[in-house]
Amino acid sequence: MEYVGYFLAIMVGTTLGLIGGGGAILTVPILVYILAINPMLATTYSLFIVGLSSLVGLIKKSKEKNVDYKIAVIFGIPSIAVVYLVRHLLLPNIPDILFSEKSYHFTKSVALMTIFSVVMITASLSMIFAGSKIKKASNQETVNNYFTIFNQALLVGIITGLVGAGGGFLIIPALVVLIKMPMKKAVGTSFMIIAMNSIIGFAGSLNTSLIIDWQLLITFSIFSIIGIYIGTFLSKKISGEKLKSMFGWFVLLMGICIIIKEILLQ
Repeated sequence: MEYVGYFLAIMVGTTLGLIGGGGAILTVPILVYILAINPMLATTYSLFIVGLSSLVGLIKKSKEKNVDYKIAVIFGIPSIAVVYLVRHLLLPNIPDILFSEKSYHFTKSVALMTIFSVVMITASLSMIFAGSKIKKASNQETVNNYFTIFNQALLVGIITGLVGAGGGFLIIPALVVLIKMPMKKAVGTSFMIIAMNSIIGFAGSLNTSLIIDWQLLITFSIFSIIGIYIGTFLSKKISGEKLKSMFGWFVLLMGICIIIKEILLQ
């Protein structure tokens, strides 16, 4: 199954390269259900993989001058603080068994995967239905809606810290809809925010008792980065908007399947 996981890592990167986001949302399910990694450890691995992949995307977007560094810092500081607090203080202190009812145990692992499935469903709906609203907003003049951006940054920090997802499905709509940032620049800026959040979140996890399999982690990351270059090449030949909607439906199905598995089939 290890080779299947690495093949899917290429698919994660390809999706990221094709549509500018979303692929990382599949990283945790691949690590948990294909590579049989504990959910808590999988969210830590995901932070490293997402952070490294986002750095690759950031370098490309930076060369194209499609990164707003000021907004990235304004968005990044509160979200980084929340990510670090969640990874370093909150998650390690959550008990392994949250509650029990007869023979059923609602564990921390089940809780994390349930939260992650909700994040997946929310992300999928954003990809399916938010396209026209984002496209309309991206054609308007940029505004300084920093207070709203700050609040959105806190939400992104909580989600990134809890489930290891980059939060691009929240960051890009926030940048485009709330402050009217052009779509290309919003994608580039989101790469910087995601990279900062993920790297700090991963660093916060290193202070816990988790044992990191560096060989698996680096190998998965390399295959994901290869996928980014494949996706970037294909993006010049395939319509990203149609792919985003199709991928959204796929993520929706995955999220529902995880809820069913973790709650109804226990």
